[in-house]
Amino acid sequence: MLIALLCIGAVLLDYWQGEPPRWHPLVGFGWLARRVEALCYGPPALNGGFRRGRGIGAVVILLVPFALAAWPLTAVPVSGSAVALGLLYLALGARSLAEHAEAVAAALQAGDLPLARERVGRIVSRDADDLDEEQISRATVESVLENGCDAVFGALFWFVAAWAPGVVLYRLANTLDAMWGYRTPRYRDFGWAAARLDDLLNWVPARLTALSYVAVGAKPALAWRCWREQAPRWKSPNAGPVMAAGAGALGLALGGHARYHGEWSARPALGEGLAPRADDIGRAVALLRRALLLWLVAILAGGLLVA
Repeated sequence: MLIALLCIGAVLLDYWQGEPPRWHPLVGFGWLARRVEALCYGPPALNGGFRRGRGIGAVVILLVPFALAAWPLTAVPVSGSAVALGLLYLALGARSLAEHAEAVAAALQAGDLPLARERVGRIVSRDADDLDEEQISRATVESVLENGCDAVFGALFWFVAAWAPGVVLYRLANTLDAMWGYRTPRYRDFGWAAARLDDLLNWVPARLTALSYVAVGAKPALAWRCWREQAPRWKSPNAGPVMAAGAGALGLALGGHARYHGEWSARPALGEGLAPRADDIGRAVALLRRALLLWLVAILAGGLLVA
């Protein structure tokens, strides 16, 4: 029951406060990761196998100490629960995700495409310099759906499954994947371990997220069909189920070509229906919030059953 109450408390804290405006620990962790990368990356001529080994070492150096430290910090009965609440709150990003998405929608609704491109560039990794309204809306909706798993449901899952060490390990691994998990010449080998670990940690949360989108979406049958038929074609084993189910739940056509780091990627189609527009961004945020409410009810029900 304590875990359920802490989950509800952390979600409420995130809803009321959002991310800390200054000194967010993940910002400090990102700085530390860049220092470790500079030390571990090695000379340009290093072959792929050795580079991959250095990347594995960097992941271990950055994740193991913090995950282990979370255990004694949260083992004390009263103060430990407060620390655990704080760690989960810092791992959640539901309000921040919604605010960034709604800021893009506001710029589009005001007809300010340059501002909308600037704002969407803060939440997606694709090139945003020449996106039109439909492409900006698509990128934003996809970001809300996919990051719902990364910034909300994955953190809740690992907190329930493995307490504070689990959520610390998950959120830091997710941060490393966001920094190093690209298939670019620099990170193809060095970032392999970060990307694979993130895939592993997100396998179950991604499918629970997809199931949640099916359950609370306006078109559950379509969402289920899109998940089963379209997700296997997506290159990411976890983003595919999440985005396909979310697209179907919203009745939108997502996916398709996008440009990353100057190169076009031929992505499969996801969902079914109309192309997204500015108003659909708000619908995606509402879907995320309904799914979050479903998770909290399920976690609370589980807590009552085992109490």
